[in-house]
Amino acid sequence: MSRRSGQSGYIEQKGNAYYVRFWIDVPGQEKRAHKSIRICPANGPGRLTKPERERKGREIIAASGADTEEHFNRAQAATLGSTFQQQAEWWLNHVQARKRRPVKPRTVASWQVALDKWLNPNLGDLPLASVNNLPVRGLVEKMAAAGLAPKSIQNYVQVIKMVVGSAVNENGEEIYPRKWNHEFLDLPVVKDQQTPTFTSQEVTAIVAASEGRYRALFALLAGTGLRIGEALALEVGKHLQGDTVKVKQNVWNGRVSPSTKTASGIRDIDLDLNLAAMLRSFVGIRTEGFLFQSRSGHNIDASEALRHLHSALDSVGLRKCGLHAFRRYRTTWLRKNRVPEDLIRYWIGHADRTVTDGYSKVKEDREFRREVCAQVGLGFALPTMEVRAESPVVVPSVPKNAVVECPVSC
Repeated sequence: MSRRSGQSGYIEQKGNAYYVRFWIDVPGQEKRAHKSIRICPANGPGRLTKPERERKGREIIAASGADTEEHFNRAQAATLGSTFQQQAEWWLNHVQARKRRPVKPRTVASWQVALDKWLNPNLGDLPLASVNNLPVRGLVEKMAAAGLAPKSIQNYVQVIKMVVGSAVNENGEEIYPRKWNHEFLDLPVVKDQQTPTFTSQEVTAIVAASEGRYRALFALLAGTGLRIGEALALEVGKHLQGDTVKVKQNVWNGRVSPSTKTASGIRDIDLDLNLAAMLRSFVGIRTEGFLFQSRSGHNIDASEALRHLHSALDSVGLRKCGLHAFRRYRTTWLRKNRVPEDLIRYWIGHADRTVTDGYSKVKEDREFRREVCAQVGLGFALPTMEVRAESPVVVPSVPKNAVVECPVSC
C-alpha cells in the first residue's frame, strides 16, 4: 500500500457515455480488478466538459475508497481468510521461534491454556477481521459470570490483542488495527491481588517442619529469593560455589533451559554463612548432579515441592500458598534492613528501573555484597541439618582362633 501514490483513473467513452476506469482491491482476490463507473452522457443533457469529467472521475475514485488504506486492509483480510484460531496457532509458533525476545515455554503453556479453555471455543471460528470490541465484550461477560479473577480476564484479553495484532502485511503493518475500548469491554479493574508472604517466625516453623531435601530447598528459597525454577536447576559444583549461588539456568516441567526467565536473572547471589554451611552439609560428598534431585538423579518437580510445602504449612497451622511467598519474604526482609535498592534488584533478579541504576556498580563489588549479606542475615532460624553417611565403614572380620599381635603402645 505504501508504494501506491493514488490514481486519477482513465476516462473513456463507451457508447453514448463517458466512464472512469480505475484499479480497486477486491476481497477474495490477490490481484486488483479494473472497475468502470459511468460519469455522464456523451451527448445531450448532462454532458460535461473534459475538465469537469476529470474532476468528477477523481471524486468517484475517492468515494469508492480504492486508494484508502482501510479498504486495502479489509480486502487483504478477506483474501487471507484467517480465523482467530488459525492466527493464534501461527502466533504461538512465531513467538517461540523469533530471534527478538523469544517467549519461554512456561509462558506459552499458560497462553495455550487460555486459548484452549476460553478464547478458541468462543472466538476461534470468527474471521480475524471480525474480532473487535463487540465479540470480545461478550467473552468478557462470560468469563466474569464464570467467576474468573479480574487479573485472569485481563490476561486473556491481552492474548486476544496480541493474536489480532500479529497479523501484518508485507510491510510489517497491522492488517487489523484496533482501538480497544476497555470501558466498552467493561474490563474489570485489578485490585487487592493475593500476594501471600511469610513472617520470620513462620519461615522458621516451615523449615523446621520440613525434612531432607525440602528443608534445604525451603531454607534456600527464603534466604535468597530464588525463583523455584532457578533453585531446581542448580547443579552441585557448578552453581553452588562456597558461599555463592550462581544462577545461570532455569527448569520448567522437568526440562532445563540454558537461560533464566529474563536477562537480569543471570546473577550471583551471596549466601548467609549459616545457610551456606547448611547446604554443604546437605550436599555431603557429592561433586556433581542437581542440588535437589530425586533418587534417580533427576531434578525434583516444582509440583512435588509445592505438595511438601502445603504439607508443612498444614502441620504448622498456616494457610496454603505458593512457593513465591518465600521470594516475597526475602524481598521484604532486605527492604526492612535498608539494603540498597539496586542491590535488592540484583539479588532478586529484576531489571534496572532507572538510568541511575545502570550507573551504579554496587552489584560488581563482591566485598560490599558480602558485608551487606552478613549484616542482613536470614531473618529466620535454621535447624540442625541431619547428615546421612554415604556408606558405612566396613571393619574386616578376624578369625576366631587368629593371633593378633599388639604393638608396643598397647
